[in-house]
Amino acid sequence: MRTLNFKFSKIALVVTLVGFALFSSCKKDNDEPQNLSIADIVAADDNFSLLETALNHAQLTGTLKGEGNFTVFAPNNAAFAAAGLDTDAKITAMSAETLRQILLYHVLPNRTPASAIPMAANTAVATSANANVFVTKNSNGVFVNGATVLNADVNAKNGVIHIINAVLMPATGNIVQAAQANANFSFLVAAVLRASQGSTNVAQVLAGTGPYTVFAPTNQAFINAGFATVAAIQAADPAALTRILTYHVIAGRVLSSDLTQGATPATLQGGTVTITLTGGAKVKGAGNTTASNITATNVITTNGVIHAIDQVLLPAN
Repeated sequence: MRTLNFKFSKIALVVTLVGFALFSSCKKDNDEPQNLSIADIVAADDNFSLLETALNHAQLTGTLKGEGNFTVFAPNNAAFAAAGLDTDAKITAMSAETLRQILLYHVLPNRTPASAIPMAANTAVATSANANVFVTKNSNGVFVNGATVLNADVNAKNGVIHIINAVLMPATGNIVQAAQANANFSFLVAAVLRASQGSTNVAQVLAGTGPYTVFAPTNQAFINAGFATVAAIQAADPAALTRILTYHVIAGRVLSSDLTQGATPATLQGGTVTITLTGGAKVKGAGNTTASNITATNVITTNGVIHAIDQVLLPAN
């Protein structure tokens, strides 16, 4: 599954401390302390060449080379490529300040090695970008915002590196704002606005405190469901749209790492959907004959998370 590319936003830099040690990992690496800094280790590893470029462009190399204690969730080159940042040129074309805030979202301002934490889902951990990442530990391993920790405990003289398989993107707004920022969800946004003209203000619900998890149908999913244009959605019955849209929403923050085979979470509509993982993660509505593929995952918002799907979910009649 790929990760959606959303607009980057500037986040104020406020260094906050984490109240506990983090991470029992999938695989440990380099248990012995090193005389190299975090920046030195990144520079010496060909698998971190894109991260090295990013740190240089964001002017964070000196910070991670200097004194202190840091933890870095370090995306490898494959992670940068999956995020659409597969060349040095694409990275250096970004605003240095925007990139700086994204990279700081990967940094904790203390050394947090792979020590035991309770088996738990989505523990909020403050980063140096003044925004939380969400850490899950389960029988499948350790995950940050749904990204897998591939190698943990690459020790440095000024901290520790945990290698991850995705670039972490901080929230750019709430669920409604994140959907509005992505052109592939324009039909969904139209449906939310039209539904909100009825007795339930769906937009207000999805912009609320939450947290919520939204299985978000893409534009093509709406077209396949019979809504050929935005105008067709705007002409639909608000009550019918509300019933369908709330069927796509689960209370709580459920990242891809939290999905389990055969789970039947309850939706805000009142019915349940069924999760399957065989052959890729899927979600099926009670009124659907086939399951929808979860095509993109873990879009973090200020009040939850969005997963893109390729089919509109239908509740039971």
